[in-house]
Amino acid sequence: MSVAKKLVGQTAVYGISSIVGRALTFLLVPLYTSRFEAAEYGIVTELYAYVAFLNILFTYGMESAYFRFATRPGTDRRLLYDQVLSLLLVSSVVLSGLLALASPALASLLHYPGREKYLVWLALVMGIDAVTAIAFARLRLENKAKKVAAVRFINILLNVGLSLFFIVLCPDILAGKYLTGLQPLVRAVYSPQLRVGYVFLIGLLANACYLPMLWRELTDFRFRLDLAPLRPMLQYAYPLMLMGLAGMINETFDRPLLKYWLPEGFYPGQSNQTAMGIYGACYKLAIFMSLVIQAFRYAAEPFFFSQSTDKNSPATFALILKWFTLSCAFIFVFISVNIEDFGQLLRGPEYRSGLAVVPVLLLANLFLGVYYNLSVWFKLTDKTYYGTYISVGGAALTVLLNFLLIPVLGYMGSAVTTLACYAMMAIVCWRLGEKHFPVPYPVARLATWLAVACALVAISWYVPVADFWLRHAFHVGLCLVFLALIFLVERPGRRLARA
Repeated sequence: MSVAKKLVGQTAVYGISSIVGRALTFLLVPLYTSRFEAAEYGIVTELYAYVAFLNILFTYGMESAYFRFATRPGTDRRLLYDQVLSLLLVSSVVLSGLLALASPALASLLHYPGREKYLVWLALVMGIDAVTAIAFARLRLENKAKKVAAVRFINILLNVGLSLFFIVLCPDILAGKYLTGLQPLVRAVYSPQLRVGYVFLIGLLANACYLPMLWRELTDFRFRLDLAPLRPMLQYAYPLMLMGLAGMINETFDRPLLKYWLPEGFYPGQSNQTAMGIYGACYKLAIFMSLVIQAFRYAAEPFFFSQSTDKNSPATFALILKWFTLSCAFIFVFISVNIEDFGQLLRGPEYRSGLAVVPVLLLANLFLGVYYNLSVWFKLTDKTYYGTYISVGGAALTVLLNFLLIPVLGYMGSAVTTLACYAMMAIVCWRLGEKHFPVPYPVARLATWLAVACALVAISWYVPVADFWLRHAFHVGLCLVFLALIFLVERPGRRLARA
């Protein structure tokens, strides 16, 4: 249990900073949805979907490879860090430069003529992210969770602060709502024509601040560009990169696919760009699940590697999956039964028209978190190609189901596709893991808990209560029922049930 407590402690450090920071970032959603129409917000949704995909190409799996090789006995960590950072520095400059040069053609291809500067800014953001990824990896490997959390938290504060300044304060001052004496100063630094473009510019300014905050890690190395000693790492990372690319298709490509595959007029009075913006905004409500997953992954990856030789590691991994799944199941229940309240975070009725997709996306993200837990077996056994096969299969399923369901169900088809994809990946990963790295996961029990959670959510949706206070009491009661059942069945002292 001591190693599990260590993981919990590191997850808490990453988690608290991540949850608080991302909660602040989430406040930008009501800001964006109040200041931008859904069609305009669709630009942000689409371009950041491509960014998530391209970020994988910029790092090409070297972050996980660095963790794996740095923890091997006899490894010169300093030399390894120098080599990896040198390689990523060169590749990031090349890739960012190519994207910047191709930005006019790409903007025209995406039907955003005259907005190529958005793409240039995003290319720079991705370059900075790739270079700093190894610096963050070094800090995580050295168990400097507090510095990692602090740097990322400052970045988020800058993002929120600059968003309030450029998207709220400056337009309001120019409109004469308040502080009219500052209008000359605002005109010198603010361009009303840029509008949603400030989302991308702010991202660049905030990410640029990583460089001084990580100055020690970024300058404390010798430039050593030598591919020969890195070939084993590249061979290890290559399947991870393919897996990541396929994973990003699963995670983000449903949004731009709506723009091109949704029949025109499917939603009366709304363009496809508007539908994409609505779905993208509603997808943000799944952040409460992804926050837990993100914090867990930050702490879990180095932890799993460090425990790979421990004879008790299978039992530890099973215990971790059980409580991770139960925690996420409660989040799924709590948000889904109170979706009307959470939906108020989206300003404007056009955004709230898509709230029905949120429970489906929450459950999908829960399965994604389970998959990340289960995927430990192919990382520890160096059989990362299995992860590639699973992710590519998920990507194929994502494309196929989106193609079939979007014309019929609209963005609900995209949500159902996401759920089907992640559930399939988790099941396949578990079955393969049983053969190559057996872990006593309580699969049957966890499946039962998920069925109970879904039943409670269904009850809340299909048993209408008109009175405001009675409805909220009913929903809180459903959440308490779920917690009470977990306590009664899984209370400390009971033996871990096997599947």
